[in-house]
Amino acid sequence: MSYLITPENYTPLLDLQQTELGIKQIKEFFQMNLSSELRLRRVTAPLFVLKGMGINDDLNGVERPVSFPIKDLGEAQAEVVHSLAKWKRLTLAEYHIEPGYGIYTDMNAIRADEELGNLHSLYVDQWDWERVITEKDRHIEFLKEIVNRIYAAMVRTEYMVYETYPQIRPCLPDKIHFIHAEELRQLYPHLTPKEREHAITQKHKAVFIVGIGCELGDGKKHDGRAPDYDDYTSIGLNDLPGLNGDLLVWDEPLQRSIELSSMGIRVNKEALLRQLEMAGEERRLQLYFHKRLMDDTLPLSIGGGIGQSRLCMFYLRKAHIGEIQASIWPESMRTECRKHNIHLI
Repeated sequence: MSYLITPENYTPLLDLQQTELGIKQIKEFFQMNLSSELRLRRVTAPLFVLKGMGINDDLNGVERPVSFPIKDLGEAQAEVVHSLAKWKRLTLAEYHIEPGYGIYTDMNAIRADEELGNLHSLYVDQWDWERVITEKDRHIEFLKEIVNRIYAAMVRTEYMVYETYPQIRPCLPDKIHFIHAEELRQLYPHLTPKEREHAITQKHKAVFIVGIGCELGDGKKHDGRAPDYDDYTSIGLNDLPGLNGDLLVWDEPLQRSIELSSMGIRVNKEALLRQLEMAGEERRLQLYFHKRLMDDTLPLSIGGGIGQSRLCMFYLRKAHIGEIQASIWPESMRTECRKHNIHLI
């Protein structure tokens, strides 16, 4: 089922040619700043991985990966990646990256089960990054430091856009607001998780919600996470579980919050065993990635993904991600967008 928001009296601030140039400028400027802030080197990433090795990201555990047989490998199945959360950690080990340094890459994916709309497309493009850490870095203050560094790159990029296109006024605050998902639940007990995100982000304009995937006081999760990459059960903010989270900003054209990044300190052996048991997924311990982690042949790390098209959509004040990237949309959505001055590529 698709879902479309059509802002009243929407008029794009940039024409098609300016938009294409703006996309290029944003991507080049932001990735340079991200690399500098976190000391990351660029690497080449796969579009697909072999099925059954535990390398593909399971997201919430229900999304179906696009798969196909490989003739020269005896019809073995390959899967188009959902993200590179686990592949990056394997790559850190292969490249012998030292603590305090890391990698980033252009990740392209196909997510066939996405509910299409202003923010969700079949095509996903993001900067996936991963950085080696030490045991003493596995705490909430270190996560907040990394979030602040990424947010600083976002603020600088917004100012670059303003200098290039003065009609696009900066709106990001100087500092990002941190809150745990349980604190957010208690603050807005009668709202759904998504409504809570909108409420807190409208108030603070830029928010990082800690503890995505952990069970909250009402026995529910704010949102789902696969149990084998982010550590969402170790003690994090204000003695509540979670060393991960989502970065959200307030989007004026859509009048709602949008998630630009998801990131976290990754599981160590103890957290992996704990979270697999909680999820009833102990069978994954027989997979290649999980064996490597349990054998201490993978480094401790922190990592995440930052949506490229979503970031450009936010900076250029677009109402639909289809104004940034070429994808497939229901014809009814294309028709409705045309009526409201939203030009899908």
